Order: sequence, then structure tokens, then C-alpha cells
Amino acid sequence: MKRLILVLTATFALLLTACSDETSHSRGVYMLLDTSGTYTRELEKAQQIINFVLAKLQPGDSFAVARIKTGSFSEKDIIARVTFDGQPSRANLQKRQFREAIDKFIANVKPSAYTDITGGLLQAIEYLDEKAPGRKTVLIFSDMKEELAAGYVRDAIPLKLDGFEVIALNVSKLRSDNIDPREYMDRLAQWRQRVEAGGGSWRVLNDLERLETLFVD
Repeated sequence: MKRLILVLTATFALLLTACSDETSHSRGVYMLLDTSGTYTRELEKAQQIINFVLAKLQPGDSFAVARIKTGSFSEKDIIARVTFDGQPSRANLQKRQFREAIDKFIANVKPSAYTDITGGLLQAIEYLDEKAPGRKTVLIFSDMKEELAAGYVRDAIPLKLDGFEVIALNVSKLRSDNIDPREYMDRLAQWRQRVEAGGGSWRVLNDLERLETLFVD
């Protein structure tokens, strides 16, 4: 009898612990699209990634897609954003509307003169911190070469990325990279250093046949 009481007490304690677990298990994804120069011709690949992410996200998850252009620390550069409803029919409608907004943007996008990746990252951090999901992921579809217009200050601004995963996608090699590959390697190393210095994790995924690895826990 005493043993039975102990087992029941332990079980009850476990149930109380489970009920008090307020950890968020939702996922937040913010994807940045480089629209500078010739990168606009790469955006069909970005559509594939966006459709993949839409298929993977669940009710309660949040997703936003924004463009990187001259000054990207702005909500005006968010192309589409959504937090999915708990009802499957409603969530499917939201996904369809999201996909339509992306298709419309890509069909009409014009190349930007500059590439404010830092500004885009700052906007991503702000958005995901406000949503407060259990897991925060920033996807950057870019060659990762930042080019700022005169007067834009970004170097002295820290990136507060504790708890974030930042994944660079489809990092195309530039013509100058082919002449001197150190430029490509240095560019990625510098971004890794900035992300990790801010407390985030960093990786590069260039093989778009391996998109399943985007959401490996």
C-alpha cells in the first residue's frame, strides 16, 4: 500500500510539472530576400524555399518574408507576415494568401541599388522577439555582400541574437570571388563572427536539395 501511495504521489507530481510547463514550442521564421543587382534573377529559388517553409510550419507558428534593399530596418520592407491559426482550414487559407503575396512581389520586383543586410537582420530580431516563439530562425537568401548607401550606420550596432539560428541560403559566388576565393571565405567568416558574437548560431546551406535540414532539431 505504501508503495502504491508513493507511485501515485510521483505521478501526480509529474502531472503538475507538465501542466505548469509554459515553454513555448512554436516556431518563428523570418526570411530576408536580397533584391540587389542580378540577385533578383535568383528569386525563383527563394520561392521554392518559401513554399517549403509554408508546408512545414504548424498552427501557432509565425512566418515573415522581407526584402533587403537600401535601408531595410523598416517594417515597410516586410512583404508578407502571418501567425497561423489553430484551425487547419483557416491556416491553409493563410498559407495560400501568403504564397500569393510572395508571387506578386517577385513578379514585379525591381533591383535595389544597395544591400542593407544588417538593417534586415535588426528588423528580423525585432519581429521575432515580439512574437516570442520557442524557436527563432532567420533565413538570409543572399550573396552576403553588404553594400550601404552613404550615411547609413550599421558597423557599430550589435546584433542581439541569443537564442536565434541564422542560416545563409544560396550564397552565390561573385565574379571577384572566382578571382580571389579568399573574398568569399572572408565574407562568410565575418558574418559567422558577427552572429556568434551576438549569441546566435550560424550555418550556410547552399544545396537547396537539402532543405529538410532547415528544421533539424
